[in-house]
Amino acid sequence: MQYEIKGSPMPAVICRLDQGEQMITEGGGMSWMSAGMTMQTTTNGGIGKALGRMLTKEKMFQNIYTSTGNGNYIAFASSFMGDIIALNVQPGIEYICQKSAFLASTPGVKMETFFKKSLKTGIFGGEGFIMQKFSGQGTLFIEIDGSAVKYNLAPGEQIILDTGHLVMMSATCKLDTQTVKGAKNVLFGGEGLFNTVVTGPGEVVVQTMPIPKLASTLIPYLPTGSSN
Repeated sequence: MQYEIKGSPMPAVICRLDQGEQMITEGGGMSWMSAGMTMQTTTNGGIGKALGRMLTKEKMFQNIYTSTGNGNYIAFASSFMGDIIALNVQPGIEYICQKSAFLASTPGVKMETFFKKSLKTGIFGGEGFIMQKFSGQGTLFIEIDGSAVKYNLAPGEQIILDTGHLVMMSATCKLDTQTVKGAKNVLFGGEGLFNTVVTGPGEVVVQTMPIPKLASTLIPYLPTGSSN
């Protein structure tokens, strides 16, 4: 499988497949494709896996697209203004992503539900109790709100994020929260009571404009009622 990511600020990844090669996406995830692609809808792991995907804001059913010859293509477009990045998933190289990050993957990539162990992190960390974990082997495409900023954390190195800005981290990273210190900072600093803390080693991808933050920014400018 070969791919290219095209377009801005609403990108799409176009995958070119040889005969028998496959791509997986959630229901409705295909944007366009050549005539030589076939589709099969599946729970991809049974009803338990399907229900688990629902908890991470994905659809219960997934579609598997198979190329019937060489040189066929299929495209998956972003659902929001932002970036698409490709991750190389391998044994020992696993990723934890925000809910609804999954766009498409090759069949060897396994998606599981990741539950945060810390009650405080789940409630106040901004990403919720449930995230997505990807393991196995293959290429994974995830979508990002706004632009992607990448960091490589050394062991023990930390990055502190405002809630909602974490989109992906290596499974080797540790996720926690910390309280904003100082009553004046909490009341007037505009950053809330908690920040998300990621500790290395591993990769971290930050997104510049989480959808909830964009929505809260636009609310004051939206009409509050209908005019006669």
